[in-house]
Amino acid sequence: MAQDFILAIDQGTTGTTVLVFDHEASIRGHATSEFTQYYPKPGWVEHDADEIWSITLKVVEAALNNAHLTPGDIRGIGITNQRETSLLWHRNNSKPVSRAIVWQDRRTSPLCDELRNEGLENIWQQKTGLLLDPYFSGTKIRWMLDNIPSLRKAATHGEIAFGTIDSWLTWKLTGGACHATDYSNASRTLLYNIHKLDWDDKILSRLDIPREILPEVRSSSCIFGETDPKVFFGKRIPVAGVAGDQQSALFGQACYKKGFAKNTYGTGSFLLMNTGHKPIASSNRLLTTIACRVGDEPVEYALEGAIFITGAAIQWLRDGLKIISTAAESEILAKSVTENDDVYFVPALTGLGAPYWDSYARGTIVGLTRGTTAAHIARAALESICYQTRDVAEAMQADSGIKLSELRVDGGAVGNSFLMQYQSDILGVPVEVPAIPETTALGAAYLAGLATGLWKNRNEIGKKYRTARRYEPEMDKDRRDQLYARWKQAVQCSRGWSKI
Repeated sequence: MAQDFILAIDQGTTGTTVLVFDHEASIRGHATSEFTQYYPKPGWVEHDADEIWSITLKVVEAALNNAHLTPGDIRGIGITNQRETSLLWHRNNSKPVSRAIVWQDRRTSPLCDELRNEGLENIWQQKTGLLLDPYFSGTKIRWMLDNIPSLRKAATHGEIAFGTIDSWLTWKLTGGACHATDYSNASRTLLYNIHKLDWDDKILSRLDIPREILPEVRSSSCIFGETDPKVFFGKRIPVAGVAGDQQSALFGQACYKKGFAKNTYGTGSFLLMNTGHKPIASSNRLLTTIACRVGDEPVEYALEGAIFITGAAIQWLRDGLKIISTAAESEILAKSVTENDDVYFVPALTGLGAPYWDSYARGTIVGLTRGTTAAHIARAALESICYQTRDVAEAMQADSGIKLSELRVDGGAVGNSFLMQYQSDILGVPVEVPAIPETTALGAAYLAGLATGLWKNRNEIGKKYRTARRYEPEMDKDRRDQLYARWKQAVQCSRGWSKI
């Protein structure tokens, strides 16, 4: 039994989850913990990287205890992470220079406007596959270098390291021996040329970011380094798989063929389609991203639509409006009414992502009457997740020329039967829920398991994919299109609101 297990660290936006998988890809241990969200100013979102590290160690220990295993039973560690969240730290003592700036943060909107007004967005998109938006890491790094005293000087002298959270965890796990990231995370920084597979010097020059702070870019499935026994329970264990959370979920969903697509329902939602070994440039404001690289195999690409607020809208109903006490109550409320009564909720609480990319949009609820109840608002929040997914799916089909035949789904919300059925209805295609919904962590485990020899190849792990439930569309096309057209009108009400 020794070393027949993979430990997967899923470091998300609101919490860290650790899962232990065996050779059959069954979950043997599980633990999770939330951490603090900081909102120092409107539109600003921050995390404490030291808190994330301490929470990670606690959750790893709890997951191993839950599995009745010891660190010595673990063959390798996989890491999957919230992407774009940006952190700088001192190399000599591993101390963060400030809180991490989270992917949801909008403070760099003016800089993105400046770059866009210079006519640089097309060049940036051609090189990086991304659009000029505060979502990505590049402008966050520039902001920190400009606003934290003495930081730029230290950075140019090689004293500062940059990383997304995967790099931070790898650095900490290896005791500072490894400063690296993988192709999937590098492709989300707005600094990485996805064609040349290197940091882009011209982009670095325009943003005035020194190359010295950047991590080495490695395959998603390879040995990054070994854990430092002083910090990791006295053991040396290979850190062998790293991927951004959405690319990891694509891998965990066994979407290995061109045209296979998945949607992850978390704080936001992210629809990705595997497009093979050649990147597809989007004409519909989607992102072209690196899906992964396994060992020495060619890099694989994906089209992605990033939706900023989906599950976070349900959290807002709970924590902000306080019309529910648990996320599960949203389903009960939604099912208590037969229609939305023409109430639409556009959850642009941090702007709108794909395909709009409007950082000035704001959350909007339209269609309210004296007859509107909390149930209608809860239903509208769940329906908004499905409408936003269709926004992205339509753009993706136009870019790729591939018609979506089914959608594989994962994330915490897949247990909501109202949401899954409505998603199938609004898309007009079947929605498949996997037997293991934690596919983000599973993807990281697969990548680590391939690098450490627990699994031989993708054919072996692809056979482990199993469907728990399949939802078929029940709504007729006319009704589907009518509801969606009304959604598009609601979206227009939210556009550019904070600039009016």
